[in-house]
Amino acid sequence: MAGIKDVAAAAGLSVATVSRALNNHPSVSPEARARVLAAVEALGYRPNAVARSLRTDQTRTIGLVISDVLNPYFTELARSVEDEARTRGYSVIIGNANERPDLQDHHVRTLLERRIDGLLVSPADGRSPLMLDTAGGGTPMVFVDRWIPGVDVPVVRADGRDAVRDLVAHLHGLGHRRLAIIAGPAATTTGQERVDAFREALHAYGLPLPDEYIGQGDFQADSGRRATERFLDLPRPPEAVFAADNLMALGALDAIRARGLRVPDDIGLAAFDDIPWFVHTDPPITAIAQPTAELARAAVRALVDLIEGRPPQSVTLPATLVVRRSCGEPPAPAPTTSQRRSNL
Repeated sequence: MAGIKDVAAAAGLSVATVSRALNNHPSVSPEARARVLAAVEALGYRPNAVARSLRTDQTRTIGLVISDVLNPYFTELARSVEDEARTRGYSVIIGNANERPDLQDHHVRTLLERRIDGLLVSPADGRSPLMLDTAGGGTPMVFVDRWIPGVDVPVVRADGRDAVRDLVAHLHGLGHRRLAIIAGPAATTTGQERVDAFREALHAYGLPLPDEYIGQGDFQADSGRRATERFLDLPRPPEAVFAADNLMALGALDAIRARGLRVPDDIGLAAFDDIPWFVHTDPPITAIAQPTAELARAAVRALVDLIEGRPPQSVTLPATLVVRRSCGEPPAPAPTTSQRRSNL
C-alpha cells in the first residue's frame, strides 16, 4: 500500500508539503496541489483518508489513545494533554486501550471515523497492522510515552536509562546484591527498554540478572502480585524488587504484606513511574519519576504542528530518581533545635 512518502516522491515534493496539500493548507500553490492530487490518483493512496484530508473544514478535535486510564501516570498525562490542547483551541476525545491491542485498534478506528484532525497514541502493542497503516496513511499522528520502532512519526517520551542506572547504584550502595525486576510486556518499547537498562546497570556492578529474578508483568497490579509471589517462593528470594511501573509496584506491595513481610525490613521495593500515592504508603516508595505534564505539552505541540503544516519535533526528556524509604534508606535526620526555631 502506498504511503505519504511515496506520494511525495512521485510528486517531487516534501512530505510536509504533501501533508499541507492534503489538508488544504493555503500556503500550498495550485501547481503543487495539482501534482499531489495527480500522484494520489496514480498511486491509489488511501482514497478514504484523502477524502477526509481534502475537506475545507477542521473539527478542531484530536484523539488520544492511552494504554490504561486506571494507571495514575496515564491519568495525569490525559489531563495535561487536555489542558494543553484547550489552550490551542482543540478538544480531545480519549480512548482507553486497557493494555489490549484489540481495544487500541477499536479506538483508533472509531476516532478516525469521527474525523479527528490528529491522533496521539501510546501504543499497547507495536505489531498492529492498523497502527502501521494509520502511521503511513497521512493522518497526523504522534507517539507519546511508547513508540513503534521503525515507524516514521514524531515520538515524545522520557528516557529512563540514566534513572535506572541511578536506582541500581542506589540499591548497591544500600548493600543489596540480589535484585529482581517485574518487567512490562516485551511487545512494548517501554517494557523492553526498562529491562535492558536494568540488566546493563547490574552488569556494571558485576551483578547477574538470572531468569528467576525476572517476573513477566503486563503493567497492571495483578501481574505485579503474581511475580512477587513467585520471587518470595524462591530458595533465595531477592533482596529488592524493581517494578517497571507503578501499578505492578502496588501489586508487589500487596503480595509482600500478604506474606506477613514488611518493606523494607524483609525486602526492598522500588518502582518506575512515581505517583502521588507513593508518599503516603508506609514506607514511602522510592520511584523513578517521568516529567508527565511536560511530555503531554510537547506531544500536543508536535501534533498541532503536524496538523497545521509546520515541521514537528520529536522530544526526549529525562526521568529522575526520587529516593524515599522503601529500599532500606536511613530515615531523614530530625531537625535540630535551631532549625525548629527558624521554622516558627
